[in-house]
Amino acid sequence: MSRWADSARMAAGTLTTVPVPAPRVINRRVAGGAMLLAPLAALPLAVAAGLVVAAGQAVHLPSLATAALAVGAVAHGSRGLHLDGLADTADGLGASYDRAKALDVMRRGDSGPTGVATLVFVLLVQVGALTAAGPVTAAAGVVVGRCTLSLACARGVPSARPEGLGATVAGSVPRTAAIAVGLAAAGLATLLPGLPWWRGPLAVALAYAVTGALLWRCTKRLGGVTGDVLGAGVEVAVAAALLALA
Repeated sequence: MSRWADSARMAAGTLTTVPVPAPRVINRRVAGGAMLLAPLAALPLAVAAGLVVAAGQAVHLPSLATAALAVGAVAHGSRGLHLDGLADTADGLGASYDRAKALDVMRRGDSGPTGVATLVFVLLVQVGALTAAGPVTAAAGVVVGRCTLSLACARGVPSARPEGLGATVAGSVPRTAAIAVGLAAAGLATLLPGLPWWRGPLAVALAYAVTGALLWRCTKRLGGVTGDVLGAGVEVAVAAALLALA
């Protein structure tokens, strides 16, 4: 039980701004558990997105403004961590075919034109999709995006660096557990109200496909994943899921 308690603390403390005690120990088993619990840790973010959409619709705000506020609430609730990872990953992939140089670019604190353009593009897709979403749909997109973290950290996916968050979580999730998370997400998605039963599983499948393509690209170019790649995977997965649900 202590291992899962530490995993829950790591997941909430890393992925959200919810104040939680620090894990008593962080090792690969705890890290793997944290990635499996990521969808549950993200529930406060999902609730925030759903409430913002519901409030915006209740007071008849323009749908674009409501969607932007919902995306902003999620970004604020996650410290912008995944958005930063998306920009850094885009900069690294666009910087050079030299692996070491690309990783060095990703380590810097600034964002170049490729990162900024990618960030704007993905945020536009998220906001645009959310303009046609209801509260439950908005919340579902946030959770589905975090489900893909177990895929990104499944055994067989290497770390691009010997240190950092990526090295801690890379390969820490058993493949069977990662598959189980995806299947559970697809099964629960059939219950989304107001949508055909297949729309939810389609959103999960699309989110996993987009994240899988990003992982393949980063593994080929960078030699594996980093914390930035994990964040990028979450953001593109959310965009894909919201598009399918819109």
